[in-house]
Amino acid sequence: MPGLINSHVHLGGDCSKSSFDTLCSGAPDDVRALIRTNARSCLRAGCTTVRDLGDAGGYVARFRDSTADADRVRPTVLSAGTPITITGGHCWYLGGIADSAAEIRSAIDRSADDVDLIKIMAGGGYVTSEGPTPFDAQYSTELIGVAVEHASRYGLRVAAHAHGTEPIVRCIDAGVSTIEHCGWRSGPGQRDQNEAAVRKMAQQKTVAGDTTPAVWRDIAKYVTTPEYKFGSQLTWMAENDVRILIGTDSGVPGTKFDQLKLSMELYEELGFARGDIIDMVTTGAAEALGIGHKTGDLRVGLAADLLIVAGNPLNDLNCLHRPHRVIVQGVVYSQHDLGDEQS
Repeated sequence: MPGLINSHVHLGGDCSKSSFDTLCSGAPDDVRALIRTNARSCLRAGCTTVRDLGDAGGYVARFRDSTADADRVRPTVLSAGTPITITGGHCWYLGGIADSAAEIRSAIDRSADDVDLIKIMAGGGYVTSEGPTPFDAQYSTELIGVAVEHASRYGLRVAAHAHGTEPIVRCIDAGVSTIEHCGWRSGPGQRDQNEAAVRKMAQQKTVAGDTTPAVWRDIAKYVTTPEYKFGSQLTWMAENDVRILIGTDSGVPGTKFDQLKLSMELYEELGFARGDIIDMVTTGAAEALGIGHKTGDLRVGLAADLLIVAGNPLNDLNCLHRPHRVIVQGVVYSQHDLGDEQS
C-alpha cells in the first residue's frame, strides 16, 4: 500500500512540557540528533512523508537536504521553517515575529528559498500560555491575505494555525491552503460551528489539517460534555465536503512521532469508513498538499513510497501499526532497522 503521510509534525520538538527548549537553546549537535531520532520514529509508524509545520534556525530544512549518512534514514520532509507570528504571540520564541504587512513580506522573502510552504499563526495556541488564548485571532484577514499573496509569488502555499472560530473564518476569507487544528471553538468546551464559513471552506477547497494526538482518548475524557463531543467538528466538516488531513502535532507536549495509527482510530470511532481514513493519510493527503504527482499512490511514475503490512487495513487498521516494511523512495527498512520500540 502507499506510505502514510503525517500532515502536521514538529521534528524539532521533544514532546516534553518545554518542547522547544532544545531547539531554541540546545547545542546544534543535540538539535540535529533530536530531529534525526524523531524522523526515524515517523518511519516506524509507516510515515514516508511528513510535513513539518514549525521549527527554528532552519534546522529541519537542512536535515531535509542533508547527504550525511546518519541523516539519510528519514521520510520525505516538507518544511515550513520558522512560523510567522506576532510579538508575544504563539511560538514567538521560535523567532518569526512579524507584526505588519511589510514585516510579513520580509519574513517570507528571507525563508522562501529554503522552505516548502509558509506557516502563519493566525490564532493563539496552547504552548504559549502568556500569549493570546487558542480561541483568539492574532492577525486580521487582511494581514493573513498579505501572507497568502506574497507566498504565492514564490509558488508557496500557506498553512495557518487556528483553533478558534474567529481566526478560522479569517483564514478562509484570506484564502490559505490549510487550516491547522481547525477546532471551531469560541472557548473551553464551546463549539462554534459557522455554517456559512464551512460552506465557503468547501467551495474554495480550503483543507482542514486536523491534529489528533495518540492520547486523544485521555483528552476526550476531560473535554467531552453533553454539549461538546470530542471530534464532532470532524464529522461536521466531512458532512459539508471539507477535505481533512490527519496530523499528530508530534513534538509538542505529550505527543509521540510513531503512533499515527492511534490518531486514525478517532475517525473510526466517529464512523468514518476505513477507506476514507486511509485516503486522508495517503492519496488524498498527497493531492491536498500538492505532491500527488510525486507520491501518495501505487502508480507508475511516482516515488516508491510504500508499506508492506501484515493484513488488509480496509478490514483492520491495526495492521498499520509498525508496518512489516517501510519503503521510502525505493529504500527498504524493517522495524529492526529503525530501532523498533515496542510501545
